[in-house]
Formats: sequence, C-alpha cells, structure tokens
Amino acid sequence: MSNNWNKSVTLALEAPGKFTTITNIQQASWALIEDWPLEEGEALDRALLVIEAAMKGKKTAEEARFAFIAAAHEAGIEIRE
Repeated sequence: MSNNWNKSVTLALEAPGKFTTITNIQQASWALIEDWPLEEGEALDRALLVIEAAMKGKKTAEEARFAFIAAAHEAGIEIRE
C-alpha cells in the first residue's frame, strides 16, 4: 500500500501566502504534530487517528488526505488548489 497521495495538498502552514506542499501521510503527520496552528480540534484529532491508521494499513492514504484537508479547514489554513 502506498503512503503517497494521488494529489498533493499545498497549504499556507508557516504564514499567509507562504505555501508548503504535502504529498504523503508521513509529511501530513509531521505537519499536524510540528507545524499546526491549533493544539486541539475535532478534525485535527480525527486526522491524526486516520493518518495513524493509514500508516498501519488500516485506512487508505486518500482517506488520510481527506482528513488532513478537513483539519486544515478547521484551522483556517489557506489551501491552494
């Protein structure tokens, strides 16, 4: 099972207008733990759980991608399409 996403997610993690591209579940996990502007949140908690499950092969990388995007929306992070 691949940990890479079918489509990367580019978002402003460090500052507005300064974009970072996330391409796989390992990068997403690191971003959520190290760079996320929120400490708590329902979508953040779900994303962490789904990413952990994806790393164990119990969820798909795409399920993790969708959970990551939901956490970004919850945090008010700008996403570039």
